[in-house]
Amino acid sequence: MRERTVGSFKVKLVIYFLLLSLLPIAAAFWGFAQVAGQSETRRVDARLQTGMRSLIASYQELLDAAQHQATGIAKTPIFQKELENRDGSGLARMFRNERNVSVESVDGFLVHSPPIFAATRQAAVLTRQGLVGYVTVSVPFDVTLVEALRRRSGLARADALVILRDGRIVASSPAVRGKVTAPVGQMKTVSVGSDRFRTLVAPAVSDDPSVRFAVLSPQTLIDAANSSSRNRLLLGLIASLALVSLVAYFEGRSIVRTLRGLAEAAHGIARGRLSERVPVRGRDEFAMLGNAFNDMANQLEARLAELEAERGRLRDAITRFGEALAATHDVNQQLRVIVEAAVEATDASGARLLASDGTLVETGDPDSGGERLEFGLTVGRTAFGTLTVVGKAFDTEQRLAASSLASHAAIALENARLHRIVERQALVDGLTGIANRRQCEDALTAEIARSERLGSTLTLVLADLDDFKAVNDVHGHAVGDDVLRKFARVLRSTVRDSDLAGRWGGEEFLLLLPGADAAGGAQLADRVRAAFSERSFPGRDKENVRVTCSFGVAQHRPGDDERELFSAADRALYRAKRAGKNRVELEAPVRSF
Repeated sequence: MRERTVGSFKVKLVIYFLLLSLLPIAAAFWGFAQVAGQSETRRVDARLQTGMRSLIASYQELLDAAQHQATGIAKTPIFQKELENRDGSGLARMFRNERNVSVESVDGFLVHSPPIFAATRQAAVLTRQGLVGYVTVSVPFDVTLVEALRRRSGLARADALVILRDGRIVASSPAVRGKVTAPVGQMKTVSVGSDRFRTLVAPAVSDDPSVRFAVLSPQTLIDAANSSSRNRLLLGLIASLALVSLVAYFEGRSIVRTLRGLAEAAHGIARGRLSERVPVRGRDEFAMLGNAFNDMANQLEARLAELEAERGRLRDAITRFGEALAATHDVNQQLRVIVEAAVEATDASGARLLASDGTLVETGDPDSGGERLEFGLTVGRTAFGTLTVVGKAFDTEQRLAASSLASHAAIALENARLHRIVERQALVDGLTGIANRRQCEDALTAEIARSERLGSTLTLVLADLDDFKAVNDVHGHAVGDDVLRKFARVLRSTVRDSDLAGRWGGEEFLLLLPGADAAGGAQLADRVRAAFSERSFPGRDKENVRVTCSFGVAQHRPGDDERELFSAADRALYRAKRAGKNRVELEAPVRSF
């Protein structure tokens, strides 16, 4: 009887722990749900890429067939004779069912004009009389071509194949209308009309470089598949949890009467007192159960410590990643954060990042032995360097974490590069290459504040090209633009490194001279005036054009703001204009040039 009772208890204990094992399985299901969305997108991307390769190959076959057809017609004796005789009715009958075939003789005789929007293949017609004409076979870019290519592409029923011309859809199957702005050769989700599509655009493959093929898959279907997968996994998890709860309840009722002490200890551990252990007495199966329970508590405590350490490392990696996003425009800081985050995220012994400009950033011991992971930091055709992570061994999650980190790092570096380009464009005049009005205004405000703070001198020079409107009216805007560019070169070659030369607007320019008084500014302006007046420009009808410039000079007075300083220089400039132009005038008529 006792043996039977002990055996029954063993069975119950086995069943109990088997049911507990469902919990980590449910956690694994939940983790898979996070990956399912990415898997569906990759599956659609793979289908679109395969379909694109198939349709391009089919399109090339159609072009080859068109060339073969044109060559075959050109070598047909009956056709050659009809063309030599310029028998239009005979040729029309011969090609009455071939609307994509056109014939043109060397003297302009034409049968069937080729379609305007089509790829063409041509063959010369050679007879004993020599070259008598050409045969052209067209492959029109229309719905018929789209449907023929789509049947061979293997695309899904909901996928669309379209022909683009300058980015706008001109033919599609099934019908899609709008403009596609996706980059060539890259998978991207874009809006076309009022719908969103996962899109792949092929490089130009036709005679017309503005024509491209594209395949589109509705994003709504991808989202629906992802949602369905998540819902199924969630229902499975809820069902598993409900089953575990129900069975654990009834099993607990049957064993709690004989294992009350074990249950009390278990409750203590469940409340967070992981140091509690079950007292073990004797060597029977209950003692074995007590030992097993204590072992389980020890392992749970150790695993919890490991989990806490892993969470700490993950928090550090996330923090560093956040710092990387905050330092998006500081490349040097980005490189340091990238290698440190790579070490934290993978528990590596060291990492090294060799940037494309030769910059080397290291952390830990990247030369230690063990496994090495290398990732190229590349976005499109731009390479930013190589990230190398070194450790004893890496599991699958660590590899994925390192790969994801490398992808985000490349995007952050690309954002920093684009920001530098945009920042420079925002401060430089596109025509002359010198400072634009925005940069001039910022510099004027800053230099006035600096002059007030340090008590130093500051002079502002305004320059205006004389009769510039007449240059544009008589010789054209191209000559006017050349005059503006050459005047900017004279400014750059004359001013000091500490000075600022900028285009204020139109034909008006500004010189900001820190540390210079009005007399020094007038002397510099006169050097610019003299150097520019000696230059000539090729105008309309090859005649030489000379352009002069007038200058107004004003020195900053303590207490004046930028508007007052600018107004003073502007008044001096108008005085120079009224006095005959091609001269330099100061705010106060101290000296004229």
